[in-house]
Amino acid sequence: MDNVCKAMNTRLSTEIGGDVSTRSRMVPVFIVLLVISLILGVYYEVTWSIISIWMRSETYAHGFLIFPFSIYMIWKQRHRLDTLKYQPSIGWVWVLGIIGLGWLLATLASVLIVEQYALIAMIPVTVCIIMGYRVAWAIAFPLAYLFFAVPVGDALIPPLIDFTADFTVAALQMTGVPVYREDTFFSIPSGNWSVVEACSGLRYLIASVTLGTLYAYLTYRSWVRRMLFIILSIIVPIIANGMRAYLIVMTGHLSDMQLAVGVDHLIYGWIFFGLVMVLLFWIGSFWREDQEDQSEAKNEKKVSTHHQTNGTVSLKQTLLAASLVVITVSIWPAYAMYLQSISRVDPISEMDIIDPSGKWKVNSELLVDWAPSYVGEPRKFYYRFNQDDRSIGVYITYYRNQKQNSELINSGNILVSDKFSRWRNIGSAKRNISLGSEVLTIKQNQLHSHTANLLVWRWYWLGDTQTANPYFAKALLAINKFLGNGDDGAEIVVLTTYHDNPKEAEDVLQDFIHDMNIILTESLLDVMGGRNDSVGE
Repeated sequence: MDNVCKAMNTRLSTEIGGDVSTRSRMVPVFIVLLVISLILGVYYEVTWSIISIWMRSETYAHGFLIFPFSIYMIWKQRHRLDTLKYQPSIGWVWVLGIIGLGWLLATLASVLIVEQYALIAMIPVTVCIIMGYRVAWAIAFPLAYLFFAVPVGDALIPPLIDFTADFTVAALQMTGVPVYREDTFFSIPSGNWSVVEACSGLRYLIASVTLGTLYAYLTYRSWVRRMLFIILSIIVPIIANGMRAYLIVMTGHLSDMQLAVGVDHLIYGWIFFGLVMVLLFWIGSFWREDQEDQSEAKNEKKVSTHHQTNGTVSLKQTLLAASLVVITVSIWPAYAMYLQSISRVDPISEMDIIDPSGKWKVNSELLVDWAPSYVGEPRKFYYRFNQDDRSIGVYITYYRNQKQNSELINSGNILVSDKFSRWRNIGSAKRNISLGSEVLTIKQNQLHSHTANLLVWRWYWLGDTQTANPYFAKALLAINKFLGNGDDGAEIVVLTTYHDNPKEAEDVLQDFIHDMNIILTESLLDVMGGRNDSVGE
């Protein structure tokens, strides 16, 4: 009887101890979730920028599923996590600091995509700091999967459009259909077609990679098989989209343009894509390895019973790690707010550019009925300079207190703003020009309309630095703002007309730059200096 009582007491003590250990091990989990929620709240503007894109863009609507998918993959690893001790890795705080600094520089440079990636990168590092690197490594794949939440991919649209057009035209020619092509537009005997943004296949590609990565993780245990399947999930939708476009054109061609020429061709496209994905997953299932997880999970569950009694860490250590995370991630938004508070909103002063030698006469008449397009509300200056029978147009667009969608470096700042404009950009290149004893690499564009040809040179002015490299300009603007030196910057655009040979215009522009570059930069420095004078008042 005594033995029976001892056995019951031992069993009861084990169960009570196990329950206490389980509850104590859940404390770091709740703290991590609380800290992550706090991070998303502190960086609420970036968080909302991600969510708003999910809401308004069908291409990135999958973002709502990324966090639930990640949580599910972590839950699948629960038995393995039970075998690990939660030991904070405070030494990783410096990594979080670097990510925060990267976020700040991206914010100052108005590079939203980097801000979003930095925010997501804070989550796995936070898990590592509070729960330890062993835990973070055990769930590295689910944590890395969170990066799919960032709505990125628009830069792939042009090459995807080109590939789809190339594939479709080649397939039509191989099947004996005559094709006449101009860029992404092509004509066949039955009608005209074009490959536009909706036909690029970006939605199919993003959906395929997102689902394919999830499928690879849940289905395979070998990293080689996982990577091979992920690579297939990238290649297959690209080729399938080309095949989809070809089949749609052929359907319209064979039906005398009665089918697949309206909304129905989008429906056909999604049906075709769905069949391709089902086929891809079905083929991938022949090499599945997830059956082995069941036996492994049982073994890990048995092992976890032993570790649960000593797998906890003191609440003090966990709270210390969480506090360091909160302090580290809060520094950068606070400094960004400080920089915003000291920025000035002084209006940009007038800028008069006069050649003291009298060689170039200035007036305000338009050279041609063209002007570059810019986002936001910059200060715009225009001048026309004449020398004998030569004429130069100068556009200077000046930005101050830059922010998202009102900045010097932005994809919306373009030479030809409307695809229906009578102006066309028929050539782009980089070239070196002489600035006294220095050489500057600038962007050169050739614009054409039915009445005139223009040669355009353009580059950025950033105080003491001139460059045509947008990445360098972005970085320099961020550094200047980080150091409290403001973010004044301008784009200089000089242009002239030519008849047949742009070489004649190059000589005119080079002569003008040789004579007027110092005057242009001094005038810009005067505008910037006027800002500094007002700051000191």
